[in-house]
Amino acid sequence: MSNVFEWPVRVYFEDTDAGGIVYHARYLYFLERARTEWLRALGFSQSKLKQENVLFVIRDMNIKWQKPALLDDALTVSVKVTQIKKASLKMHQIIHSENEQKVQAEVTVACINAIDKKPMAIPQAIIDVIKKLDEQGVVCE
Repeated sequence: MSNVFEWPVRVYFEDTDAGGIVYHARYLYFLERARTEWLRALGFSQSKLKQENVLFVIRDMNIKWQKPALLDDALTVSVKVTQIKKASLKMHQIIHSENEQKVQAEVTVACINAIDKKPMAIPQAIIDVIKKLDEQGVVCE
């Protein structure tokens, strides 16, 4: 596994508006699912983490829509950790087709306690796996 995770997605009718163009909010679904599958690929399921009172929530997101995706497009959604802090991760995500970039997003994901919803340290096991797989070195603070 490299430091960039990629997840394929197909655009279905339910993802589009009447013109066959992906509705802007659907890109959030694609980004979220890729982050969930990235975490699963690291060996951590959301349901197991929740049982351990660990949740990840979006703290901040900056999205740039560049080109529209269309009905039946085969897309790839990437996830790359760009920064690790004690209780948050910054990620760069791209949604692209074979020929062009559609969306890019800068995402800050915070780790919170499932019971009191307060910030908590990211479990060390998750940080260790990210660092081990990151061939180019993640910026850590």
